Amino acid sequence: MSLVIAIVTDLVAIVVLAYALYFRRHRRRDLLLSYVALNVGVLAVTIALGSVEVGIGLGIGLFGILSIIRLRSDQITQQEIAYYFVALALGLLAGLRPTPEWVTPALSAVMLAVMFVVDAPWAAGRTRHHTVMLDRAYPDERDLEAAVAALLNASLVRVEVLELDLVRETTLVDVRYRAASSKTVVLDRARPTAVPRRAEAPRAEREEVPA
Repeated sequence: MSLVIAIVTDLVAIVVLAYALYFRRHRRRDLLLSYVALNVGVLAVTIALGSVEVGIGLGIGLFGILSIIRLRSDQITQQEIAYYFVALALGLLAGLRPTPEWVTPALSAVMLAVMFVVDAPWAAGRTRHHTVMLDRAYPDERDLEAAVAALLNASLVRVEVLELDLVRETTLVDVRYRAASSKTVVLDRARPTAVPRRAEAPRAEREEVPA
């Protein structure tokens, strides 16, 4: 495969990935430079390694530089990490220049098509994910689910307690949910109304003991 075709294919692919797919859906301008720079850098290094005779150790060491990317940052979501790996794969694919010539454009198009489908808003339906801090301790799982469902106006898929603080009376939960209909919301709201009343009773007893 010619070098010009490989470079043009990679540049077109990264523009589609970074600007047409990622930015239009997630609107983070700060990561556009990261995706393009990573892709172009990997492409350049791969082409350079393919044009000279180097040892395997040197090649592994050069690509080990990519480990400086802190993909476990709290500011980077799992979706954005997926875009990082696709940008890396596009650069490697174009830099290796496999034969026949249609392999690189075809595989690049397949990766872009997969990202277009799996990251589409309609692919996951109405499923959402939030970490919620509640201003009350909920040791009972049913009361917790009822309170979270009423707070988010949603039909819960999964609720996981991350932290239960009985001293400060807070509950930190990881919630995955689907947007519920108005009829379901009315039914869910009827359950947690009694939760504050049951929780306030022992608090009143504690306040009377010192008196």
